[in-house]
This record gives sequence, structure tokens and C-alpha cells, in this order.
Amino acid sequence: MPDGANAILVRRRRREQAAGPRATRMARGSRPLAVLAAVFTLAQLVLVRPVLGLGWDEIVYVSQVTSHHPAAFFSAPRSRGVSLLVAPVASWSSSVPLLRVYLALLSGLALYLALRSWRGLFPTRVLVVGGALFASLWLTLFYGPQAMPNYWVAIGALISVGCFLRARAEGSARAVLWGIAAGAALMAWMRPTDAVYVAVPLLVLALVRRHWRVLLVLAAGLAAGAVPWVIEAYAGHGGLGERLAEASRIQGGLGWQIAVDDQLRSLGGRALCRPCTGPMPNPLVTLWWFALPVLAGLGLVVAARAGRLGRTLVPLACAATAALPYLFMIGYAAPRFLQPAYALLAIPVADALWHLVRRPGGAWRPMAATLVALCLAGHLAAQLAVVHGAVSRNTESRRDWDRTADALHRLGVRPPCLLTGHEAIPIGYYTGCSSGATSGNNENITVAGILRTADRLPVAHLAPAGATPPRYARSWPVHRISDLDVRVAPGP
Repeated sequence: MPDGANAILVRRRRREQAAGPRATRMARGSRPLAVLAAVFTLAQLVLVRPVLGLGWDEIVYVSQVTSHHPAAFFSAPRSRGVSLLVAPVASWSSSVPLLRVYLALLSGLALYLALRSWRGLFPTRVLVVGGALFASLWLTLFYGPQAMPNYWVAIGALISVGCFLRARAEGSARAVLWGIAAGAALMAWMRPTDAVYVAVPLLVLALVRRHWRVLLVLAAGLAAGAVPWVIEAYAGHGGLGERLAEASRIQGGLGWQIAVDDQLRSLGGRALCRPCTGPMPNPLVTLWWFALPVLAGLGLVVAARAGRLGRTLVPLACAATAALPYLFMIGYAAPRFLQPAYALLAIPVADALWHLVRRPGGAWRPMAATLVALCLAGHLAAQLAVVHGAVSRNTESRRDWDRTADALHRLGVRPPCLLTGHEAIPIGYYTGCSSGATSGNNENITVAGILRTADRLPVAHLAPAGATPPRYARSWPVHRISDLDVRVAPGP
């Protein structure tokens, strides 16, 4: 018995001695990722600034959980994930700066955890550069502190794909399986359809390789994240098929539609390109977009030569399926739609860049390193210029909404109240009013309902200056506010 006890103690000491250096290496490898996440968080707060007002889509998500404003109409394509994400702050505070700081901190922490899930698959230097490439994109900096879903789909994609690859390489450890489920659930929680597109290669590979445990965990994560959306489909949209059909209609009808040029136009800092007309941005702004597939292909070649093809091929496949609907199936563009694809491409691209600047033995290639450094510096300068322009434009447009709200208050349109017409949702939020539409994607009220409301509450219709108002508002007194004609219903 003493001999048995001694043997157990000896084995335990050996395990502790073996784990000690490994734990030290893991901690040392995590520090650069933590520094990157901290810089990313700080950059959001400095470049985007917490005083930036809420945008249209943010208003829809935030208004669902705040007690300070009426809830805006929630259309079929949207999911409740963002609303739940902001609820810890928005449910009790109307402070936009507080919400921005909260989201910036949360997005930095999420980036750190997402990159950590790839440890052991690529060297730390590759993960740091890949994370920096994704974090320095203007759209990542701009949307990181905003109440929008696409960044969080990208984080979920990184976590689920990284843990999936680790499950193949290390076995189905409990922590890795939890990572797969959590990443899949986060994606589906934010945008269920995007989650399915990202996960298709993982589901197919797990099925072909008969990794039943991984397949079950991945499917369970997707299902858990999508449950609220599916329940809401049957509760408020007549069923899942009807909700999907309505979502397709709102997005202009999903089908074969080439939106590659639309995405290119949106890279100049446009939040939404619908309709997507106008000139292309400066080539310096879009150059990285053309370099991305070339570098991704080089990363694939590097991985094949190094005998780790799967670690690069899987994220590239998931990036391709994630980008597919937004490049070839809708007739408009928003740069944030491709964030999951950019996040997954960033690590293979970083691997390719390191191959360009260093020889197999580890020695530097001076000419190549200098050229790559100059290109990255120019790319960063272009991204910072675009994010500055995007912040300036959006700050001014949101101040316009705020000024319009102040003018409406002076006209007697104060909460509780109802706004209809042009930009009723954002201006209604800033005014403290409900918003209504009798037609279009946000239809939620009838003309009779508007007139009944006008018998009890202040009601106003907004239209671009000179536009023909709807019949029910033609007799209402008209006021000019900036470039809007505002018709206020006679008082009750």
C-alpha cells in the first residue's frame, strides 16, 4: 500500500513537472494576444468615440430592451442576439457613451478569446498578425463598439472553426467541444442564416470523417442559438418558411445576383450601399481586397508544403461559404456583411505573410520584409482614413436626427407620440416617439390606426422637402425642419 501511494505521488509530480513548462509557454503565448486585444479596444474608443449616436439598425436592436424608448418594428431577417447582448447596459441606462464603452471592452475581450481558440494550430506570431489584420480593418474598428451582429458572427466563426480544428488534432477534449458549441451558438444567436453558411464545411467534414461527437456538438450549438428565432417565427410570422420568405423579400429576393462590385463600392466607408451607385473608391482603399484571395492562396500552398493543409483549407472553405450569399445572392451591399469571411481569412493570410518575410530556417528576407512592412503601413493608413471619414459622416447624420427631434419637441411632438414617414424609426427614437409605417419593409400600422392615435397623442408625418404627403396627412399643418416637411396632426 505505501508503495502504491508513493507511485501515485511520483506520477503526480511528473505530471506537474511536465505541465509547468507547458503552462508557462501557454501564458507567454497569450500575452501578445492580450496586448493586441487591448490595443484594439483602445483604438475603438479613440477612433470611433463613445459619443457617436445610435444608428438606424442599432436603434431597432437597442429599443427592444430599453425602458426609455418605445420598441421599433423588428423585421423578419433580424435576430434578438444583439438586443440581449446590449441588455446588461441598455435595460437600465439610456447613456450611449456607456453602451459604446461596454461594447468596445466586450469586443476586445471576444477577440482575445477567439484568437486563443487557435493556439497550437498556428504559431503565436501568426495569430497576432492575423488578429491585427482583422482588427485594423476600418469596418472592424467602426462596428466593434456598435450594437450590430456581424462582428459577433465573425467572433463565433473564429471560435467554432478554431475549436473544430483542435478537436481533429487533439481529440475531443471537453473544453474544445464546449468551444465548438459556444461559437456555433453565438453565430446563430446573432444571425441564424449566416451561421448555417459558415458551418456548412464543418458539418460536411464532420459527417464525411464520421466525427459523430463533433457533429452532434456543432449541430446542438447551432440549434441552441437559433431556437429563439425559430420560436419567434412560429409565434409572429406564421412559421419558419414564412419568416424565411419574408426575410428574402425584405432583402430584395435571394437568388443569383452579383454584388461583388457593390461590395467594392462600399469599401470606401459606406455603411449601406442600396442602391449601390456612384464611383468606385480610391484604388488604395480597395487594393487589399484584391490581395486577399492571392495571399489566401499562397497560405494554402505554404500549408500544403508544411503538411498542415487542413488547418488552412477549413477556414478558407468556411470563409468562402460565409461570403457566398453576400457576393452572389443579394442585390446590394454593406461592408459589415463580410466580416466573418475576413476574420477567417486573416489567419491563413498572416501565415502567408510570415512565409514571405522569413526563410524556412527562420532567417529574415530583408527585401521582402521591407516591402511587406511598407504595404502593411500603407494599408493601415488607408483604413484609418476610411474609418475617420465614416465616423465623421455618421456623427453628422445622427446629429441631424437629434436636431430634428429637438425641433419636433418645440412643435409639441413629445412622448408619448407617433412618427410616420421618412426616417421615422431613427428620428422617432431620438424624439422618444413610436414609429409607424403603412407600407414597405417596416409596415406595422394602418391609416386608421394612425388617425385613431392622432385623437389621443401627438402624431407627425415626415417627408423630404417638396415630396407629396400621403392622403391622411395632406390637411395637417406643415413645418419645414432642415430638409424635411413635417406635418403635425391637429391636437386631440
